[in-house]
Amino acid sequence: MDKTSKAAAADRLNRELSHLKIISRLLGHEMHSQNGARVVLSRDAVQELQTSLDLFIESVAGARKSAPSVATVETTPVVSRVN
Repeated sequence: MDKTSKAAAADRLNRELSHLKIISRLLGHEMHSQNGARVVLSRDAVQELQTSLDLFIESVAGARKSAPSVATVETTPVVSRVN
C-alpha cells in the first residue's frame, strides 16, 4: 500500500469512527453534568444517540457491500510462452 492509499484508509476510518466519537462525547457530557448514581437522558439525547448509531451501522454496512470479498475475486490466467 502506498502513502496515499494509507491516508485514504485512515481518513475513511476517521469518518466512520466520528459517529462513535459523538456518542462518547454526549455520554461523557451527561456523566460530567449529572452527579449521582443515576444518569437521566432526555428524549432528544436518546434520539441523537440512536441517529449516530444508525449512521455508523449504515456506513459500515455500505463499506462491506462495496468492497469485494476475497471469495469473489478471481485471477485470470495469463498465457506465457517460454522459448
